[in-house]
Amino acid sequence: MKFVALPFAGPFLVELERREDDRGFFARAFCRREFEEHGLNHNLVQCNLSFNHKRATLRGMHYQLAPYQEVKLVRCFRGAIYDVIVDLRPSSPTFKQWLGVRLDEDNRAMLYVPEGFAHGYITLADSCEVFYQVSEFYHPESERGVRWNDPAFQIEWPLEPLIVSDKDRSYPDFRA
Repeated sequence: MKFVALPFAGPFLVELERREDDRGFFARAFCRREFEEHGLNHNLVQCNLSFNHKRATLRGMHYQLAPYQEVKLVRCFRGAIYDVIVDLRPSSPTFKQWLGVRLDEDNRAMLYVPEGFAHGYITLADSCEVFYQVSEFYHPESERGVRWNDPAFQIEWPLEPLIVSDKDRSYPDFRA
């Protein structure tokens, strides 16, 4: 695997290192030792799958409060998404800043989302399937979110969301 540092402290784009031959390719998709070597949380306890019927479906921006904060390792297996994170760590020099990356079935890259970030995405194609591994079990009482169009973050989405859940649409304006 290739760990590509992003402009924020903590997140990484994780790319596959393919070994190709006439059959296709082989690549390691996760290795605890390699995550440890990069100082990343490798304690992934739950896997989640999200299927999205339509292009322009937005999910997010979600996070969990301490002590149930979670790391996410996100990959798009079918279709394409624009994956966005927002730094919600008050002591961070990138506090309230956002970063977006394209994850799709061709690049097979993963986004490592550290604790303290809100996460969400918009589908860029119909029939998108997104797989996440997380470091904490889901704790409903600690679930929180920020609105995808909150003026505090000014996220530039590549297209206008057409499908957004009532929950994701109703988060109040962010207050630090």
